[in-house]
Amino acid sequence: MFDTSLIENQALADTLGMFFFLAAELTVLFLAISYLVGLLQSFIPPEKIRDLLSSRNGKGYVLAAFLGAITPFCSCSTIPFLKGLLRAQAGFGTMMVFLFASPLLNPIIIGLFAVTFGLQVTLFYFAMAMGVSVIAGFTLEKLGFEQYVKADAYLAPASSCQSGCSGQPKPSIWKSVWQSTWKDFKKVLPYLIGGIALGSAIYGFMPTEFVAQVASDSNPLAIPVAAVIGIPLYIRAEAVIPLSSALAAKGMGLGAVMALIIGSAGASLTEVILLKSLFKNKMIVAFLVVILTMAVGSGFLYQAIF
Repeated sequence: MFDTSLIENQALADTLGMFFFLAAELTVLFLAISYLVGLLQSFIPPEKIRDLLSSRNGKGYVLAAFLGAITPFCSCSTIPFLKGLLRAQAGFGTMMVFLFASPLLNPIIIGLFAVTFGLQVTLFYFAMAMGVSVIAGFTLEKLGFEQYVKADAYLAPASSCQSGCSGQPKPSIWKSVWQSTWKDFKKVLPYLIGGIALGSAIYGFMPTEFVAQVASDSNPLAIPVAAVIGIPLYIRAEAVIPLSSALAAKGMGLGAVMALIIGSAGASLTEVILLKSLFKNKMIVAFLVVILTMAVGSGFLYQAIF
């Protein structure tokens, strides 16, 4: 009789391994990116950032998309950079473009995409992610979704004794930025750990055979199912393409593979939970609708063209 305990033990080991790895990686990424953004804000006037990413200038949307394309961020590590843009009062639409484009156009994903699926598929993916990100950011701004950003998201946490207190000297800019970064981190830590725990459990216990079966070409709902599965299945950039290649080899249709990649790279439970500290529920729903629409639309369009 087949011993299922071996599979369960392996799944538990995979889950715990992913949890501790992601917890360490995202903690380092969050602190490093938040600190870097804080330093940039200290040396670059907010007016300069607002001018570069002004939503009143159509070039701002394209610039935000390309800024996302050159930043090696996953969906979760995009959040501290987004915090910096909010505090610099950059245009809302351009900030949304960056939020959508940054994880999807991750240079690592683009490189692995080209190696695994070829240049033609990579260009299709890049054009879809870039185009939908710009359109979505522009549309959300025109529909007035900026009202669903929480008021305190625009405020930088006050560092203790930034101007000197009780006769003590003012701390250096490096120390002040670190104090603000650490306060930010403590604020989002419960969200971060909760999201990582959920994503790791799904990663460890959801078999690839099941995903391939429900998202095969014989299933007319394969592409929407793959997109929905991709969002809670938090996958690192280095793993999403090889995993998708393995699923394709197990029978998943390539349109569904495209939807899975966009769903998993564009959003995750961890990211959604972190966004709760910045956005109201309606904005989070809009964010998920954009990612799902992009994933499903790209999957069906790819299937139709190729």
